[in-house]
Amino acid sequence: MLVDTNIVSYFFRKDTRAAFYEPHVKGKTLFISFITVAELYKWPLERNWSDENKQRLIQYMRSYAVLPFDDQLAWKWAELTVAAKKAGNELSWADSWIAATALRHNLPLVTHNGKHFGKVPGVTLISENRENV
Repeated sequence: MLVDTNIVSYFFRKDTRAAFYEPHVKGKTLFISFITVAELYKWPLERNWSDENKQRLIQYMRSYAVLPFDDQLAWKWAELTVAAKKAGNELSWADSWIAATALRHNLPLVTHNGKHFGKVPGVTLISENRENV
């Protein structure tokens, strides 16, 4: 399954919301988009982390399999963003890449921000945030 950036961050920061997703991810192969890596690598730069905390994040990220950019993903992203715009449902830059990754690899998406992806046809969402689905 594909794990959204917010879920990865919940587990990394030991946020209490991680407990909601433990049953969904435990024992599963967990994938993240290359965009999630970039989003999380921004944190140390924005927040002026110590080298030790940067290394802790880098180590933690190794527990996920990163799905890289490829030509099929680029086409899926292009299709998705054009269709969303025509439907009046534009996605953020990062969310559009995450949704395209889920579609490209036919993976369910675990997210706490279901409303960000709820109007994307074909994306199977797993979310415990009932206000956002």
